[in-house]
Amino acid sequence: MAQTAAQLDSIDPVWDKMLGQAQSALAQEPLLGAMIHSSILHHSSLEQALSYRIALKLASAEMPEQILREIADDIIQSEDLGAYSRADLMAVRERDPACHSLTQPLLFFKGFQAIQAYRVGHALWCDGRKDLAYFFQSRISEVFGIDIHPAAVIGRGLMIDHAHSIVIGETAVVGDNVSMLHSVTLGGTGKQDDERHPKIGDGVLIGAGAKVLGNIKVGHCSRIAAGSVVLHEVPPCKTVAGVPAKIVGEAGCEQPSITMDQLLV
Repeated sequence: MAQTAAQLDSIDPVWDKMLGQAQSALAQEPLLGAMIHSSILHHSSLEQALSYRIALKLASAEMPEQILREIADDIIQSEDLGAYSRADLMAVRERDPACHSLTQPLLFFKGFQAIQAYRVGHALWCDGRKDLAYFFQSRISEVFGIDIHPAAVIGRGLMIDHAHSIVIGETAVVGDNVSMLHSVTLGGTGKQDDERHPKIGDGVLIGAGAKVLGNIKVGHCSRIAAGSVVLHEVPPCKTVAGVPAKIVGEAGCEQPSITMDQLLV
């Protein structure tokens, strides 16, 4: 009975499905065999695959892949980051119409890869290893074009579509199940050393090119239209648009970040 319980506890439906999809991808495109084997099929868990992929992407002459692999392995296991990674992975699969399998974010989508590397850097920051965390931030920016301060706090289920030119500042907080598109900035408005960046609630959808500036709150399940500049607090379940942004209506649905509906009608 105890053995059966242990076997059930070891079941990982996300990883099992990824393995099956990796086998299918290998059959369809044998030329990607080396990548698929080394990145997915060679590993026994999603956590191991993530640490390998992070190390491969961030390695440089200054920090070899093997050392980064050891750092990532240790952090991902000790901080139990697997639950966050699975939530991020499912968010991409469910919300991005260009994503057709669980293998694609891990292998090809820089938004997903950058967030997983950030999570390692954030754990290092919280552990007092700030210089190493800054190294992760620097390499993530260089490799993926996404600049996230390692002190920023980001919840589960983040989906960044296209993931180009994202900036998230030091004291920013992003809730669970948030979606944002490319060129979003969560920035400050001054040089003070205290809270100076936005606090984004759960379920928020932030459109492409939107800038949210200052220590302001964006309420849960709200929408920020593309190209908007948000300088004041946004109530929950509202849509804001414009420069500067103003409330233009309700959010339009219960979960804007999941429906990804950006039309202001």
